Amino acid sequence: MSNLDRWKQFTQARIGLGRFGVSISTKDMLRFRMDHAKAKDAVVQEPSWDPIFDQLKLFSKLYGIQHQFVKSQVTSKQEYLLRPDLGRRLSEESKIKLDSSEKGFDLGIVCVDGLSAKAIDENLLLFLEGFLSKIETLHLKLAPLVVAQWGRVAIGDEISEILQSKICLVIIGERPGLSSADSLGLYLTYEPKVGKTDEARNCISNVRPLGFPLPLACDKAIYLIQESISQKRSGVLLKDQMPKPKQSIDMKEDLSKLKSFREE
Repeated sequence: MSNLDRWKQFTQARIGLGRFGVSISTKDMLRFRMDHAKAKDAVVQEPSWDPIFDQLKLFSKLYGIQHQFVKSQVTSKQEYLLRPDLGRRLSEESKIKLDSSEKGFDLGIVCVDGLSAKAIDENLLLFLEGFLSKIETLHLKLAPLVVAQWGRVAIGDEISEILQSKICLVIIGERPGLSSADSLGLYLTYEPKVGKTDEARNCISNVRPLGFPLPLACDKAIYLIQESISQKRSGVLLKDQMPKPKQSIDMKEDLSKLKSFREE
């Protein structure tokens, strides 16, 4: 096995592409077209909400966290892609719904479809299961888990401001890449409110089994939440000094857990 073939085992990046004259090989061209189609599908499709809500009901029993469904001001998928500003704000109906809820929490968790239905379908529930099982050891008062349709990252600020959550964790489907159509992004904001900008957030990106592994992402998010509570800040003012894990994450084991979880 050549060194190039060994490198290919550890990345989905397009390295060492074969060439025939001035063109790449047919195999690599077909792979490119397939990945491009997957990325487009991830953007234009909708998550499978019904099985997600069924599992959230189970999480409610296991972890005592309720959930609510809200919408942004967007009225269609096409408008969502053309008007990012509308995806940052709640619809009037959703504002009324949240305003009638209990107020005053330590942490609000907001799940947003974003730009990848595939990421939500394949990785959201698995991440939440690991995260909720670990976050309960901190004994924080959790707001109802809010699922937002056609939202952008900043919609979490308005949701958490209404619910009066000290910290907001947004879990969102990231814009797909040509080899990563299933990535989640995690955004942490201290004292969220409408008008907050991105320098006030901490971001954990590329959360997926073949990217930043889900167990590590759970640990990183919980570390940042603890530091944010302690230092009363987030974003560029909150430095990530989390020690490196003593043991590496086994991707094969992570994928095996993912398959088992879906089968259940």
